Amino acid sequence: MVKLLFILKRREMTAEEGNILHSENKKDFKYCISSGLRNSAGFVVDMLNKHGMQAKMVEVIDNNCIDREVTQYDPTHVIIEAFWVVPEKFEVLTKLHPRVRWIIRNHSDLPFLANEGSAVDWSLRYLKYKDVYIAPNSPQTFEDTKKMVAAAYSSLVSRYKVIYLPNYYPLQGKFRARDSVGETMNVGCFGAIRPFKNHLVQAVAAVHYAQVHHKNLRFHINVARIEDRGNSVLRSIRGFFANLDSKKYRLIEHGWFQHSDFLGLVNSMDIGLQASFTETFNIVAADFVSQGVPIVVSKEIDWMPNYFVADHTDAESIFHKMEDLLQGWNPFDIKARYALSGLEDYNKKSVQVWTKEFTEYL
Repeated sequence: MVKLLFILKRREMTAEEGNILHSENKKDFKYCISSGLRNSAGFVVDMLNKHGMQAKMVEVIDNNCIDREVTQYDPTHVIIEAFWVVPEKFEVLTKLHPRVRWIIRNHSDLPFLANEGSAVDWSLRYLKYKDVYIAPNSPQTFEDTKKMVAAAYSSLVSRYKVIYLPNYYPLQGKFRARDSVGETMNVGCFGAIRPFKNHLVQAVAAVHYAQVHHKNLRFHINVARIEDRGNSVLRSIRGFFANLDSKKYRLIEHGWFQHSDFLGLVNSMDIGLQASFTETFNIVAADFVSQGVPIVVSKEIDWMPNYFVADHTDAESIFHKMEDLLQGWNPFDIKARYALSGLEDYNKKSVQVWTKEFTEYL
């Protein structure tokens, strides 16, 4: 019987996040343990259990907690979500649990990993240990990682020790038909604040749309996840809106939500923007699609149909794509179902990949 144990490192509040959450004008913000990584792993675990496999997710403080969790659950496979286990730890773990297959699952593409410092080095060093594998969650990163491993080791190691394990997003219920945009439009550009999320270019596009179409704008962001020197990004966005007419164009800052609560916020938006520089899946985009809310994305979100894709380096391109979605001749519920079909197709393929990978061990 296959038993999969997903292990995440418990996320702690960063200093930058603490400064925001405890500032005078953010007293109502609360730290939320929910994260994109936690949601991503939880969705996959639920999917696997529904398809007849036994899977469990746990969060731990650090490397030293892994042995205890593996001993208690006795899995056939351990999936470490993201790069937080030092490679040398597998010298110990593989000896303590010689029948376990260890998989480090990567949720970032190479441009993002380049900013992580140790991630590339660690990913290659993991593969020195028997029964330790790397599993990117996107086709592009999968191919890039195989090339990197082949260069460091051999094509044989690349073929057998790099596997593809995609995301999964649970779809449920029916989304409501969208109302036309009123005098004030709400634009959601959610997710962690980091440079590659491209918030400022999207904010410029949203303000331009509001000006051209004579709308008041409420530009919504999350400010309780500041990552990868994202504090400079946040200062830039705040600086932009500080110089606009606050009666017409306003930046709305939200804390971090549990996923079910976040979906309610998404449902209140007129349109979403996720025209990022790099992505491997993007749960926020899936949240918008699941709620039937229009969203503009970049080509990095490869499961979205091209109709929703804009050039992420060009505010004018994002502006025109917003017009296509909100002003186009087709009612949006037809377009929304087109986006939904893209996510449904992705889910079907994801189930096939996961079940094929692990039913071999039944």
